[in-house]
Amino acid sequence: MPSRSDVYTHGHHESVLRSHRWRTAENSAAYLLPSLSPGLRLLDVGCGPGSVSIDLAGRVAEVVGVDAAEAVVAAAREAARDAGRENVRFEVADAYALPFPDASFDVVHAHQLLQHLTDPVAALREMRRVARPGGLVAVRDADYAGMTWYPPSPGLDEWMALYHEVTEANKADADAGRKLLSWVLDAGFDPAGVLPSAGVWCYATPQERAWWADLWADRCVASDFAAQALEYRLADEVGLELLADGWRQWGQERDGWFAVLHGEVLARV
Repeated sequence: MPSRSDVYTHGHHESVLRSHRWRTAENSAAYLLPSLSPGLRLLDVGCGPGSVSIDLAGRVAEVVGVDAAEAVVAAAREAARDAGRENVRFEVADAYALPFPDASFDVVHAHQLLQHLTDPVAALREMRRVARPGGLVAVRDADYAGMTWYPPSPGLDEWMALYHEVTEANKADADAGRKLLSWVLDAGFDPAGVLPSAGVWCYATPQERAWWADLWADRCVASDFAAQALEYRLADEVGLELLADGWRQWGQERDGWFAVLHGEVLARV
């Protein structure tokens, strides 16, 4: 995840890693999969605990995952050992200064990274630098203002407003998904080689709804998001508990439905 002076809004509380470990190549990088083949070398920037990296390693020759957080890199290495994946390795690295020569990778991938950076265009330029000519940079980020749910929930409305306030204080962009195409073009990619798209996560079955509601209820009181809201005096502990209650109440609705919109871009180097 981010380094420099960037602040990672979510942090690495168990409720955050619970979400990250759920991610797979199929549910988080489906837009990229048709472009992969067994001989490719892939860099996964902001890899977190490594679930997507490890999954992608089953489709290419080699994967290198990098993250600025040493603890999650250690967790990713352990996950790779548990999965028996020998063609994936993990390193601590800065997204703005990747420790690789120019043109080192066929594919450079970043999932849910750019929304947390103060300078996403600079990171995209660095990703472009380490991709070989003719290679691919693939980015995917959520768009919080594009998220939608049912039934209406004042608690979730307040959560959404606070999330935007916290990310704004961090000089990050909660609505990154809709801006990925603009950022990619600003980073110098040829428009003729850029393919934008969108993807969705949907939580609507009883099991999915309960899982999504419980992890966000936990994040509202125990993650770095909560700590930052308190530090910036954007909320107090009582208010955060009320947000958590709002999530739990929504999670108990028999017709509860939540969709997460993502922007996606494939950019040819």
